[in-house]
Order: sequence, then structure tokens, then C-alpha cells
Amino acid sequence: MREYSSKEQLSFDDILLVPQISDVASRKDVNLGVVLGSGLNSIKLQTPMIAAPMDTVCEYEMASAIRKAGGIGIMHRYMNIQDQAQQVKLAKAMGSISGGSVGATGSFLDDALALASAGAALILVDVANGHSMHAINAVKQLRKLFGDGMHIMAGNIATWEGYARLADAGADSVRVGIGGGSACTTRVVSGHGVPTLASIMDISSNFRTSKGPTLIADGGIRNSGDAAKAIAAGATAVMVGRLLAGTDESPGDSLDGYKVFRGMASREAQEAGRGVVSGVEGVATRVKCIGPVNNIINDFRAGLSSALSYTGVDNIIDFQRDSVYNKVSSNSLNETKPHAKE
Repeated sequence: MREYSSKEQLSFDDILLVPQISDVASRKDVNLGVVLGSGLNSIKLQTPMIAAPMDTVCEYEMASAIRKAGGIGIMHRYMNIQDQAQQVKLAKAMGSISGGSVGATGSFLDDALALASAGAALILVDVANGHSMHAINAVKQLRKLFGDGMHIMAGNIATWEGYARLADAGADSVRVGIGGGSACTTRVVSGHGVPTLASIMDISSNFRTSKGPTLIADGGIRNSGDAAKAIAAGATAVMVGRLLAGTDESPGDSLDGYKVFRGMASREAQEAGRGVVSGVEGVATRVKCIGPVNNIINDFRAGLSSALSYTGVDNIIDFQRDSVYNKVSSNSLNETKPHAKE
């Protein structure tokens, strides 16, 4: 066994961003707008948040609500393609664009065409291991099929090599993060993974954002502070699941003040969506009902705007350029979290 890198692999709790001299008078002066991809395939977001393609997170109600708040949602693929296309149409009927997701084998090209016809703004090649040749070849075939007429998102990957392969294949954006999701057990089951922040730092150190597919931080984003660190490190937007799962707009079943939340590789999600279980790398749990998703997005925007103001900038590009971080000790967590006692 050889060592991939001798660099310390940092997670979100291992760093804090450093406050700097700021002339930003108010969080209201901060612009959180970003662009996924470039050219004809670009998608503008006023809030750099993407609802994860999970069956307890995103269907048309979530996609519509998050789009109205400036983000975008991606429909999950644990339903037949006709139903997923219908979800895209329903979101569009509510005035919102959304994304659709496909696999990397079988009928994925036909599925992508059906989603495009329904009005999908992007097609996600949604596989657990974006380093696989199946995923890379699927992106190549989709790019050949659509030319420049569709934004193609792919992943997940954890290294520069994985990113570069998907970039060469024609991806417009790439999901970064393996094993970091709150309902994911990939690192426990397989022993594989890289801290999501470390993956972003690794990839960002090899390119400038304008010269490659945009990065989507996916996995381990628990709050706006984690999102700020991910974006400062080079991600254009963050993909979230658990953060949205307890809201009114999520499709998870609710009971006694809770909603179901589960990883898409959990036994329960596979049985419900595919009827077979091919390997369990996720868990099913429940989260508290927390009301309208707009409240969560407003809090997210306020926290991220605050992060930019502490760095002394009023836009994401300058935030990525000017952010400074410190590595911190494990004891800093006790000081970082609320610790007032009665």
C-alpha cells in the first residue's frame, strides 16, 4: 500500500476562517450569486445551495421552493423515469427549473433525453463512485448526445485525478466528497474516503475555477459555517440533504413530529426505489420537522453573508481569493460550539 499524499487531510472542524479588516457595512451588501459551469450550459444561482437528489429530500415541491430562494434542486432517480420526468414538469409548472438524475449504465441515455424533454436544466450522472470508468464513459456519451445543449453534472469524486477524468469527459460541474454524508457509511463499510474539505483543497490547488468544471461540495455540510469553509476552499456551491430533510417541502414520510431521512445506499432506500439491495452503504433515520424550507435557506444566506463580511468581501469570487484559515486543535470545538450552562 502506498501513500496518496503526505499532506494533512483536513475536515471542516479542523479549521476556522480568520476575521480580516472589513469595510462591508451590512450583510445586506453581500452578493451570494454564483454560476455553475460556463457558456451556454451555465446555471445562475443567487444562493449557492443545491438540494440533494435523495428520496427524502427533493421532489418537485422542494425543487420549486429552493429555486424561488435562489438555489436549485435535483430530482432523485429512485423512481421510474416517467415519474421523475413528471416531477421536473411539475416544478416547471410552478415556475422553477430543476435538475434530473440518471445512472451510468443501462438506459441512462434514453432517461436523460426524457428528462431534457421534460425541461430539466441539468442532468446529473448520479453514482457513488465517480472515479469509475462507467461514470466517466457515461459523461462522454451524454456530452456527445447533447453537445453544448445541456449542463452535465457528475460525481462523486474525492481526488484531483477523479476530477480531471470527469473534466476531460465533458462535465460542466463535479460533485466532490465521498463518504462524508450524514446518512452515508461508505467510509465505515469500505474503508475508503477523503475528508470533503481536503478533497476540495486538493482539487483547487491544481486549477483556477475559470479553467475547469465548477466544484460542488457534497457531504458533511451541517451548517452555513461548513458551507463557508467549503466555498472559501474553492467550491462554487454546496449540496445538502439532512439540512433540508425535516422541512415541510421534503417528500419524506412524517410521523409524530419527525420525518424520515435516509441515505440513497441504505437498505430501505434501495428496497423502496429498486426492489433489490446490492450493498448497504447508508443508514435510515429520522429528523425533527422544522417548518418551511424558506426559513432554513434564509438562515443559510444570513450565515454565509456574515462569513463574507468577516473576510471583508462582498462576493464569492473575492471570498475564495481572500479567505485565510488556521488549523485548530480538537479542544477548539468546545470553545466553538455554544457552551453556556444554566
